[in-house]
Amino acid sequence: MDDVTPGGSDRPASAAAAAPGVLARCVAVEPDKFAAAHWGRAPLLSRAAELPNRSGFTDLLSPADADELLSRRGLRTPFLRIAKDGELLPAARFTGPGGAGAEITDQVLDEKVLDLYAGGATLVLQGLHRIWPPLVDFTRDLSTALRQPLQVNAYLTPAGSQGFATHYDTHDVFVLQVDGRKHWRIHEPVLPDPLERQPWGGWADEVAAVAEGAPALDVVLAPGDALYLPRGWLHSAQAQDDSSLHLTVGIRALTRYALVEALLGLAAEDRRLRAPLPYGIDVVDPDQVEPELTETVEALRDWLVGADPAAVAARLRERAWPAARPAPIRPMAQAAAIAALDADSRIALRGGTRWQLTAAPAEPGRVLLRVFDRTVGFPDWCGPALRAVLAGAPVRVGDLPGLDDDHDRIVLARRLLREAVAVPA
Repeated sequence: MDDVTPGGSDRPASAAAAAPGVLARCVAVEPDKFAAAHWGRAPLLSRAAELPNRSGFTDLLSPADADELLSRRGLRTPFLRIAKDGELLPAARFTGPGGAGAEITDQVLDEKVLDLYAGGATLVLQGLHRIWPPLVDFTRDLSTALRQPLQVNAYLTPAGSQGFATHYDTHDVFVLQVDGRKHWRIHEPVLPDPLERQPWGGWADEVAAVAEGAPALDVVLAPGDALYLPRGWLHSAQAQDDSSLHLTVGIRALTRYALVEALLGLAAEDRRLRAPLPYGIDVVDPDQVEPELTETVEALRDWLVGADPAAVAARLRERAWPAARPAPIRPMAQAAAIAALDADSRIALRGGTRWQLTAAPAEPGRVLLRVFDRTVGFPDWCGPALRAVLAGAPVRVGDLPGLDDDHDRIVLARRLLREAVAVPA
């Protein structure tokens, strides 16, 4: 049985073209143009009038929603950071126990948050793609469109204040201005395409020097505006006459260096590359290291010529898939659906699920279903029924193909619900 992926084997040439609707909320150009001219290359400013949702982004998180999170949801660190004058404040300045039955001391205290915010500090709500329902859904849809894992933070900045000094991020971002106006100054990178292990602090002097010069982009974002910034581009932002709320959607895209890391991990299979260095070698002496380096490079070159793309892809899957969770499930409702399942029940693939269905190489007559965090085995005669569910559309349990009777269909459907691969439709 051939490997297959979501949407079948006929995947679009551009990941951005997979689901242009949700991407259109963030960029005012066609997906193919965004992919060719801006993705990882250059900033893109999209004004509210150019975007399809003229009402802006308050449906994702409004100022009232932010107040709800800060006051009534028992928020805990690290879901909140607070910065002032370019520095992060210690969590102890805004956290403490939450009273009887909630004595854990890392809970956000609203009166302390008020004092700091009124004094000019910026509030950073982190990980909203995990805790705020509209952003859970939006992030999952956008992640599916881009085929990249995402994260979402919100920045609440008092009038006239600036949370952070000029810096760069090690991931691409969409900035979505929700409320108020914020002045952004964008400069070209001092280190193009930085890796996560290359944060801006290691280039602080160069960043400060470039920030003194003329910006490449000097704009004020108003409600409903969006800005795309590739990783490495320097930026600073200051609220204007009113307080500001914007969302930052971080795109944790894999890089070619991830391919290098995967290759190096697989290279451990080559015995020559596992060989010890000579007895007594002084590893700080270049003359002693040189012959060993030459032999190692030759062995590595020979090994790379025969590197298996499928093995590299498997390594990347193990890294990428767990970084983007599928749609939430309701454990109580799901358990009730399992108990009540019959031939007339309808099930569907869990939204946002990445999957791969293959023959089990070591188990003839078995197939393996890989999802984001597990691998599940089935008899190969379940293949047609599995494919019917994995196609994505709701399907009646009694109509699952390739199985002998409704009992077998119900058993398979219950297994898929229990494994959280499928949900009640």
